[in-house]
Amino acid sequence: MSEFFKQLEIQRWDDHRYYHHSRVNQALHFVSALSFLVAYGWLFVDPAIAALIGWLVSMTTRQSGHFFFEPKGYDHVNQASHEHKEEIKVGYNLQRKVVLMALWVAAPLALLVQPDLLGLVEPNDSWTGYLRQVGMAWLALGVGGLLFRTVHLFVIKDVQTGLVWMTKILTDPFHDIALYHKAPLQLLRGEWIDPAYHGQRG
Repeated sequence: MSEFFKQLEIQRWDDHRYYHHSRVNQALHFVSALSFLVAYGWLFVDPAIAALIGWLVSMTTRQSGHFFFEPKGYDHVNQASHEHKEEIKVGYNLQRKVVLMALWVAAPLALLVQPDLLGLVEPNDSWTGYLRQVGMAWLALGVGGLLFRTVHLFVIKDVQTGLVWMTKILTDPFHDIALYHKAPLQLLRGEWIDPAYHGQRG
């Protein structure tokens, strides 16, 4: 178990130092983490609502931070190009995230065009029913995306790497709150880039 937690710490540190230079990104991760905890709680009450919170609030804030605010130039502190970081990324790099987000957008459109999804679900009879079906589709997408990449890591790396990554993803909200809770205030003070990476060109 000591090796498992050591690898978990390495994956967390690599994720932070490579992909969280922007204070805007860090602040958005803090918001995302809080809303993910709300979504975790709602899983036990109403999974469809939990998924709507998770995707509409948690994932949009989280991923917009990566796509729009994180510097993508040469990382002088870590001596790594953006391309190299994307290549060695353990989880979902930006290219994989584009595919995931495309599926996210496609799910509600598919339910509009084909309300019963070719017989897979009961057709919705109201907008409330439609939103609940979207929520369940997004829940399936989230679980499927997590399991797919975990098993993929089993194959291309090893079982421990996959399990460590899955554990990291599931516990990221707790870790991100501890790591980035000061980011909104730091951002209000005009600190756009974490001082450890200040001066880098995106």
